[in-house]
Amino acid sequence: MAGTRAAPSAGRPAAPARSRPARAGTLAAVSAALGLLLAVVWSARLVDGLGVDAADGILGRDALKDDIPGSGAGVLFAFVAGLAGTFTACNVAAFGALAPMAGTGAGRGGRLAAALRPLGWLTVGAVTVAALYGAIGAAAGPDIPQLSQDTVGNGMPVRALQALIVFVVIGLALLWLGLAAFGLAPDPLGRLGARQHTVRLLLIGALVGGFVIGRPYPLFRKAFAYAADTHNALYGALLFAVIALGNVAVLAVLFVVLALAGGGRVPRWLSARPGRAAACTGVALVVFGTFTVVYWGIRLPARFDYGWFPTMPWK
Repeated sequence: MAGTRAAPSAGRPAAPARSRPARAGTLAAVSAALGLLLAVVWSARLVDGLGVDAADGILGRDALKDDIPGSGAGVLFAFVAGLAGTFTACNVAAFGALAPMAGTGAGRGGRLAAALRPLGWLTVGAVTVAALYGAIGAAAGPDIPQLSQDTVGNGMPVRALQALIVFVVIGLALLWLGLAAFGLAPDPLGRLGARQHTVRLLLIGALVGGFVIGRPYPLFRKAFAYAADTHNALYGALLFAVIALGNVAVLAVLFVVLALAGGGRVPRWLSARPGRAAACTGVALVVFGTFTVVYWGIRLPARFDYGWFPTMPWK
């Protein structure tokens, strides 16, 4: 990862800078501390409630209590569930993908193309993983662990245990990518990542798509239960792909706004100095990677008397 690279050509996304950011160790430590603080203060009840309220408003009915009337309504419900879950404790880590996707281009159309290209690859990665899991879940039916009511140990639901395992793995992957961007860990993609920026975007997208595996969000569980009841793998794949699209919809809008605002000022600022894009990438991924690992790997077990974690008054 040592050495500088030439500025990206017009219309192409800026690959994560290979030069090591200044004060990389300090930035990584501060980012990890911010991720830990976020995990401490996060209110799942508040955020989940806001998402359910938003879904009620979009659908014009009680999203949790009312039945899904048909397959077409199921697709709409899946998108709304994904959209409503944008800021939940699992999907919030997707915002760590914003920084690595900056691109520059000539004119507004060029900047838009430079923004949509990497965003498209990230979406492909997310939708592919989500659709595969949806097909498996629907084919397996309602008896899969994610829909189980069983508990283990000190009363931890099986679905919570699945979420713990999945999200800790995803969080560790985000942390590794973030530390690699800082030059503090080997790049897991090696030369392939340096030559093919799309591979990195596909990987981040796949991690975002992986959020659906074990996700405990109530709206998502309802969509999953509906898909599982059909025992139709193709329909399950469709519903999960639509959920993934809903998950990244806000991310997409934010990214395009950042890419176009001020005549492309943000992408130009990122690429103006060697190491700046890498620093922003590292900060974003380490913050949300730390948050994901701590929230699911430490805070969740503490709820069932496995270890200890501070509790805020608003929880």
